[in-house]
Amino acid sequence: MIKFNIPPCVGKETEYIARAIADRKICGDGAFTKKCNEWVEASTKTSKALLTTSCTHAIEMAALLCDIQPGDEVIMPSYTFVSTANAFVLRGAAVVFVDIRPDTMNIDENLIEDAITDRTRAIVPVHYAGVACEMDKILELAERYGLKVVEDAAQGVMSEYKGQPLGSIGDFGCFSFHETKNYSMGEGGCLLIRDEDMAERAEIIREKGTNRTLFFRGMVDKYTWVDAGSSYLPSELNAAYLYAQLEKAQEIFDDRMASWNLYRELLSPLAEDGKITLPSIPENCRHNAHMFYIKAAGLQERTRLIGYLKEHGITAVFHYVPLHSAPAGRQFGRFHGDDAYTTKESERLMRLPMYYGLKADDVAAVCSRISEFYR
Repeated sequence: MIKFNIPPCVGKETEYIARAIADRKICGDGAFTKKCNEWVEASTKTSKALLTTSCTHAIEMAALLCDIQPGDEVIMPSYTFVSTANAFVLRGAAVVFVDIRPDTMNIDENLIEDAITDRTRAIVPVHYAGVACEMDKILELAERYGLKVVEDAAQGVMSEYKGQPLGSIGDFGCFSFHETKNYSMGEGGCLLIRDEDMAERAEIIREKGTNRTLFFRGMVDKYTWVDAGSSYLPSELNAAYLYAQLEKAQEIFDDRMASWNLYRELLSPLAEDGKITLPSIPENCRHNAHMFYIKAAGLQERTRLIGYLKEHGITAVFHYVPLHSAPAGRQFGRFHGDDAYTTKESERLMRLPMYYGLKADDVAAVCSRISEFYR
């Protein structure tokens, strides 16, 4: 059996969790949480990074920091996870979906401007598969119309756009450390804050709307409720698990990239024959081998291929169902313009097994079965 995903584990996770327990500091913002925050800040050159309980909560914090209000509009792709939209729907905003580019599966930067209205408050680019959206164009639009940019970089840890780490380019960036991601704490995320003057409010929101963090720093003599917030602080045990992997981040990156490159090498003949489509990486992007996907001719062929691989002990999966086609998507948002690619391309895409420690022989076996299917 070749699984789709195995959560990363590099060897020191148990030791670090035991150390956190021994320190009698397991509720969060202990030594390991701070080490994780510092790693993100150093690796992305971001003013402030705050570990959160999930990427979902990181996006929710970003929506609060953007001061999203009922009646506001937020532009994003429909081809994304529900959390991208939910964070803004919970603030009373309407979600405006625009079409994606078929090459990267990212939001089409050339369609955003036409979707902007006098109620638009933010643009949320989603860096699919750790491949960057066209951020120069998005930032230019945001500056011209006075909009915030919230990067959904859930899949983008250690990816770059023109040398800039994803998550550090917009006003806010959001990472995921879910068990399916390159670096994991089970459930977890991180909020990246570009402008230092937003950091104090972010800490307050993260601590249930209290200035508890300032109290522990000795900056106030007691802490109290000062803003709207929630409990977005993760357990120190989760942070300890994650930090073991961040210490080996480059090793994990290199391991996944080797698998990604082998997939591409072995499947290129099928792509050259026009049987499948392989991922496209723009020249100005460095991706992180978060996933390897292929595109079949259409939905029926993809369904047959997934079933064929399953019969041979290989788990491959399709990904998002576009949000605008979901009941909640129709209730809380609208699709602006034509759906030329979002639905069509999403029905073709299939993700192959990818994780730290995936064996070259297993990659070869997956590719062999795919080739066999098309023969």
